[in-house]
Amino acid sequence: MTSTETAAQPANSQATPAPSLQVYRVYIKVTPQKVWDAITSSEWTTKYGYGGLVDYSSGQGEYKIRPDEGMVEGAKQMGFPLPDVVVDGEILEYDPPRKLALTWRMAMDPDCAAEGFTKLTYEIDAIGDGSRLTLTHELENAPKHAAMVVGADAAEAVGQGGGGWPWVLSDLKSLLETGETFSPRG
Repeated sequence: MTSTETAAQPANSQATPAPSLQVYRVYIKVTPQKVWDAITSSEWTTKYGYGGLVDYSSGQGEYKIRPDEGMVEGAKQMGFPLPDVVVDGEILEYDPPRKLALTWRMAMDPDCAAEGFTKLTYEIDAIGDGSRLTLTHELENAPKHAAMVVGADAAEAVGQGGGGWPWVLSDLKSLLETGETFSPRG
């Protein structure tokens, strides 16, 4: 049912740094357009993963992901401040519903923000009556980003603390196929 591939190793050891190239693949039983909409529309992005209000509608220039109500409430419960912009970058390639490439920076974490921008690419292919979503995150010279997005132990991920891309993609797949997320938000 779920097929997720990754070049990344689990982040359960501080001795082994997270890889600078992380590739994740998941197969979802919906059309490429539905996957595209779920990635690029705040109507969807607020329902899975860490949430957030996205706007890629222009298909060019800078973009910012702002925290949604669930993210703000979660940050309050965990006792940490949340800035007005949690992720930012620039749209590099916008080809609906096949490819979205971006520079990407976790602006909400000061250490990650100081590392600068990484490159994130979503590629969506039609496979039978579903889709294959490949997420490639290039994290050269960004070890803090790499450690954050590779994900942490499953126990932490369930509470939304450190699940990284594996957790976000599992949540996305569950939502699109069942109407419910893998783990509840907020």
